[in-house]
Amino acid sequence: MAYDIGELLKKGGRIHFVGIGGSGMFPIVQILHSLGHEISGSDVSEGSIVGYERAMGIDVCIGHKAENVDGASMLVVTAALFADNPEVARANELGIPVIPRAEMFGYITTLYDNAMCVSMLTSILLKAGKDPSALIGGKLPLIDGYGRVGQSSNFVCEACEFKDTFLELSPSYSIILNIDDDHLDYFGTIENSMKSFRRFADNASRAVVANRDDENTVTALSGFTGNLVWFGEGENADYRISDAVAYDRAFFRFRLSHHGEDLGEFRLKVPGRQNVFNAAAAIAASCEIGISADSCREGLESFRGAGRRFEILGEFRGATVADDYGHHPTELSVTLDAALAMGYDRVIAVFQPFTFSRTKLLLNDFAKALSKADVVVMTAIMGSREINTYGISTQDLADLIPGSVWFETFEEVRDHVLSIARPGDLVLTMGCGDVYKCAHMILDKGNE
Repeated sequence: MAYDIGELLKKGGRIHFVGIGGSGMFPIVQILHSLGHEISGSDVSEGSIVGYERAMGIDVCIGHKAENVDGASMLVVTAALFADNPEVARANELGIPVIPRAEMFGYITTLYDNAMCVSMLTSILLKAGKDPSALIGGKLPLIDGYGRVGQSSNFVCEACEFKDTFLELSPSYSIILNIDDDHLDYFGTIENSMKSFRRFADNASRAVVANRDDENTVTALSGFTGNLVWFGEGENADYRISDAVAYDRAFFRFRLSHHGEDLGEFRLKVPGRQNVFNAAAAIAASCEIGISADSCREGLESFRGAGRRFEILGEFRGATVADDYGHHPTELSVTLDAALAMGYDRVIAVFQPFTFSRTKLLLNDFAKALSKADVVVMTAIMGSREINTYGISTQDLADLIPGSVWFETFEEVRDHVLSIARPGDLVLTMGCGDVYKCAHMILDKGNE
């Protein structure tokens, strides 16, 4: 059943979040809480996000129980739920509206005139004095949170294509960095993914800012008649990247021009060449809404990344521990390239495969990407929303990566990493599940 979320919110009452501890749910919780709505929630385990929410005065229950729903005016649910979730079942029994997270996210974007989808924009808009609201998938140090409520018409978010979630958004500017063979458990083919990205572009009310160097993006936007702003290194880009070079290990500087006009040099404080393209997209979108190149420059220099985006967590016995959300072979590859360029003696990759279907489908690609690391340690596959009907395990991946090992529990991974890590190493946990917990376990035990 389709609901008018705006009307439901006007009626007031308690909003109950099922899966409230997820990084995608927390920014919505922050924004709605800041707007004065009563919030409660549940999740399967404790975590840092649950701790933040409790500090905000939100009642969070560990474990999904039918009685948690009693008295709620609506439920907001994560896509990772199983169909037999007892809280959803009770809500259906009582006639309480159940709203998918994607729809609530989409509703929030309708509240702003300038809704744009790339996290670097938050830093640029803040430094330019534009006071944006934001809903970011990772914790952003500059705002000390996963989201914020500003007093302007500017809104920044991160769009996710899984299950066409991004098609629920109402963006002013659709920003397309690339189109990869991700989430094929849902899309089936890259062609279907490209069709969804085209619909995402069609939803933009003002312009599409897109990567001219990405072949799939160019194909998806073929015949697009709206306002299209290209960025990239090629001559046909409206915002053209040039002279992109590393100036400090894996940190890049580059120049950008707009239709031949030099906008100057920009220096990044986040590692990896891929961030040159992310930055060019952010600059292009910012310039399109009237922000100066100098404000963009200042904003980018203050951007140190978001939580779980190559986030340096600390050190133990001379080794550095970092964590990254990357979970697709392309993401793993560029993250490891950046890590290897940073001058550490060795890069120890600790990878948690996510979903059985993706692991099965992209097994060889995962092996190729992870083999870049000096040492590969893996966990069991986190099935999340899936049941293992694929006959796949981490052993199948380990068989393709010489010298790699894997363990069933985080405790075993922790102990193995502590036994092999040396001063000068980088231990990099990677994956979109809960492998970040393993990173903290390594740090805690290593510093005892």
